[in-house]
Amino acid sequence: MQRTALSVGEELPALTKRITQEQLQRYADASGDHNPLHLDPEFAATTQFGGTIAHGMLVLAFLSEMLTAAFGRSWPESGRLKIRFRAPARPGDDVVSGGKVTSIEGGRMKCEVECRSGSGELLVSGEAEVGVA
Repeated sequence: MQRTALSVGEELPALTKRITQEQLQRYADASGDHNPLHLDPEFAATTQFGGTIAHGMLVLAFLSEMLTAAFGRSWPESGRLKIRFRAPARPGDDVVSGGKVTSIEGGRMKCEVECRSGSGELLVSGEAEVGVA
């Protein structure tokens, strides 16, 4: 487990990623999820979302990337994540992943985590837990 200098109340280093339609296509090709809601702007315009939206797991990957940057190998080796998807991310959105340390006990650190759009809309919220020494 990685040692960490973070303490309760501290913010995790934020990570910002821009969503593009090309990125959605690449993610669809890699994941096999070719739902037209993610790939076909004309079809997606007829849905309740009014346009294409990012795959939820793509947005979640941004959150995991932020946690890996904060905790290094400890994140993939001992991390746990419990989240809720709150709103869709769209092409052109800057997705900001961040969090705050809420507790450290028994060799585990808990953090509130979230992803927000560049305009501040909450996209994902939840809790991450990781082993620390």
